[in-house]
Amino acid sequence: MSLSSSSENHEADLLNYLGQFITDHKKEVMEKVLSQRTRFITVVLEDIFKPHNASAVLRTCDCFGVQDIHVIEKTNQYKINPYVTRGASQWVDLYKYFEKDGSSVKSCFQHLKKHGYRIAATTPAEGAISIHDLEPDQKLALVFGNEHEGISQEVKEEADLLVHIPMLGFTDSFNISVSASIFLFDLIKKAQKYEHADFFLSEKEKEEIRIKWYRNVVKHSEVHEKVLWDKVKGNT
Repeated sequence: MSLSSSSENHEADLLNYLGQFITDHKKEVMEKVLSQRTRFITVVLEDIFKPHNASAVLRTCDCFGVQDIHVIEKTNQYKINPYVTRGASQWVDLYKYFEKDGSSVKSCFQHLKKHGYRIAATTPAEGAISIHDLEPDQKLALVFGNEHEGISQEVKEEADLLVHIPMLGFTDSFNISVSASIFLFDLIKKAQKYEHADFFLSEKEKEEIRIKWYRNVVKHSEVHEKVLWDKVKGNT
């Protein structure tokens, strides 16, 4: 394997090197998944009380090709439950927001709006539009609240709109992972008609995620990486 001493080619060298320890079938599956990944729609979890529920949402996001999940931490700190995610956590990107001054919601929403997201908070509260009327005509962040109280008043006030799933029974809401599944299935299907040029990941984004995935898949990747860089230095 030839190595480049040029820094811009280090990523390609790393992919080629780690790729030696990954089967062709696994790499093909990764490429297929990467081609269908999106950041156009993202999910936000606010102060989730039960870790297994948040972990189930991570698994749901992976299944629907959603790359990013944002977690707002207030009184509850989220820890991944590997038995629930079934490995999904290694394929998605998780961003956490915790501010000691209580501005976690503000911090998260500022980040999302800076990146062009319209924020839709899910709630059965009066004034929320139906999921049937929610259109993914621009980048969209879906906010889900915790199991006991739903989204906070702050989220209701700061979100661009409120949205709910119409219920036909006595219960006014689904489990959070079920709600996320319904919303993502509906929105991704609707998004197809818009044919957004930026719906799927850019080539640069794919490159960054591909390296992360290779590192996650290859055992002791940090050791292999050190061996590679030692070889590169030897060529300079």
